[in-house]
Amino acid sequence: MDQVLHILWMNGGLSCDGESVALTAATQPSIEEIVAGALPGLPPIAMHWPYFDFDSGPDGGSGSFIDWWHRAAGGELDPFILIVEGSVPDETNKAEGYWSGFGNDPETGQPISAGEWLDRLAPKATAVMAVGTCAAYGGVHAMAGNPTGAMGVPDYLGWDWRSKAGLPIVCVPGCPTHPDNLAETILQLLYQVGGQAPELALDESLRPRWLFESTVHAGCDRASYYDQSDFASGYGSTNCLVKVGCWGQVVRCNVAKRGWINGVGGCPNVGGICIACTMPGFPDKFMPFMEAPATDAAEAPGYAPLIRTLRGFTLRVATH
Repeated sequence: MDQVLHILWMNGGLSCDGESVALTAATQPSIEEIVAGALPGLPPIAMHWPYFDFDSGPDGGSGSFIDWWHRAAGGELDPFILIVEGSVPDETNKAEGYWSGFGNDPETGQPISAGEWLDRLAPKATAVMAVGTCAAYGGVHAMAGNPTGAMGVPDYLGWDWRSKAGLPIVCVPGCPTHPDNLAETILQLLYQVGGQAPELALDESLRPRWLFESTVHAGCDRASYYDQSDFASGYGSTNCLVKVGCWGQVVRCNVAKRGWINGVGGCPNVGGICIACTMPGFPDKFMPFMEAPATDAAEAPGYAPLIRTLRGFTLRVATH
């Protein structure tokens, strides 16, 4: 692909800009490597992102940022990838006003809502990404009692929605999303659109399967303590955190293995519980965070002593 592939990044939904901040911390690859075309086989890329774009002038002025969005809506940009950060509020659930906007409509002078941009751009986009749990599944703004009626991009467009290129929505959840998971997925999608890679394999929640197929527990260096019923009763312990509210046994996320930045950090790696932020239904389905989940078999009488005894036999055999 010799033509320029445009990336339109919209953070005009309900969000904290956490995904934009996370992307600045990515190292495998870095966003600078992607935009500079420093990786073999990448098509020429023009990224229109509030954190990065040199065209950051006022609407209607020289170097207008939002002009790229109007051009895309008018069919002037092809191909382009639409990246959505933040949940999509329901603008129909009130008598007046708006919940969020991103740029102004030149005809009316009124803000254009996230939902309206999706209506204008999704049919023309080569691919659509929802980054962060808010954009993917609604997230914090979709909690019970929130007046905005917020939802994720798949709820707005439809879970079976396909782009004009036949591609499903790609979700990279997290609160915020993992920096390298986000950058790696963007890179893979760019290669796919450029004809250099096969279609991304997604799970039932539209997440990249290779990043979200295992649970936090499967990659946690505290998992062996769970097997032996060695549970932490408070913070500051190296033992399993399930008794202080960790959801890692059921949550699909690779942070325990990948770390956070350059392989360092990550919730359980630094003593924090997993609060299920990569899962549909977060946070309501996983509240309250500090309530201990059931630990079933690992709490059965005699289970832990039996496991320790059997492992002792294995160790003695292995060392003789």
